[in-house]
Amino acid sequence: MASRSHRRPPRPRRRTALVSTAAVAAAVLVVSLVVALRPGGEADTVRAGGTPAADTRVSASPTASGPARKETPEPKRSTASPSPSAATATPSARRSAGSRPEPTRRAAASGSAPLAGRIGPGVDHDGVATHYDAADGDGACSFGPSPDMTVAAMNTADYETSKACGAYVLVRASGGASVTVRITNECPSPCAPGQLDLSRQAFAELADLSAGEIRITWSLLSPGTSGTVSLRYKTGSTRYWCGIQAIGHRNPLARLEVGTGGGWRQLTRTEYNYFLSPDGTGCGGPVRLTDIYGERLTVEGIAVRPDAVQRTGVQFARH
Repeated sequence: MASRSHRRPPRPRRRTALVSTAAVAAAVLVVSLVVALRPGGEADTVRAGGTPAADTRVSASPTASGPARKETPEPKRSTASPSPSAATATPSARRSAGSRPEPTRRAAASGSAPLAGRIGPGVDHDGVATHYDAADGDGACSFGPSPDMTVAAMNTADYETSKACGAYVLVRASGGASVTVRITNECPSPCAPGQLDLSRQAFAELADLSAGEIRITWSLLSPGTSGTVSLRYKTGSTRYWCGIQAIGHRNPLARLEVGTGGGWRQLTRTEYNYFLSPDGTGCGGPVRLTDIYGERLTVEGIAVRPDAVQRTGVQFARH
């Protein structure tokens, strides 16, 4: 009996082992079936281990999205098109937007004029208007004869060493009449600050010539125009000495610079409205114009041809 009872226990253990083995095999089979039958299971495995999905390829490729976003950074967008997001820009973004080393037309549209002298936008000047015989419209600004005789001479203080040359100003009389004139000349003493000496044609738009002198208010304009800026080299200019003048600019000109090969050199402006390069630097090379709003226009291909008016094909933005 003892021997039989000793032989019987091994059989149940073998059956337990067989049952455990069968259970494991069944569990493996069930898991395999679940994986095989899960919707899309095999396809997901192929994308992960083979060709990336479309979204993965875009985010993994630095040339697919990174540079495209950097080409139009937020400060420029918010500057070009003011929006609620502009008010939440970071301080560094606001500083860069306000001190652009290379202002664009979109930047100039802000309306500020950081380079304006005594004459700036949004400022009303009080004074008197007189009139003179402007002949052909030429004057101290050296523009030459004008086809439009609604011109004026600016008093010396506001003329500011020819900074006023080419500026358009709206002149308003106390009775409500108004006229737009272009500054082509200087009115020396006894013309007082604020005074404009108008051509007879311009004065007649405000009052009878017999009035002689009337009270006025005037302000800077940025007019609409279909014309473009022209450049002219002064008589006697060569590659060794030259004077350069800009004509037909919509807004008052603040600077004229010439290329030096390694940068730009600002030329000195004269009272007769030419910018001089006494040692010939930049004569015949690229010219960069900057208006009072900070907009810059770069012009190339203008040869040293004294007294010749050469069109540039560019114009400053309207404000």
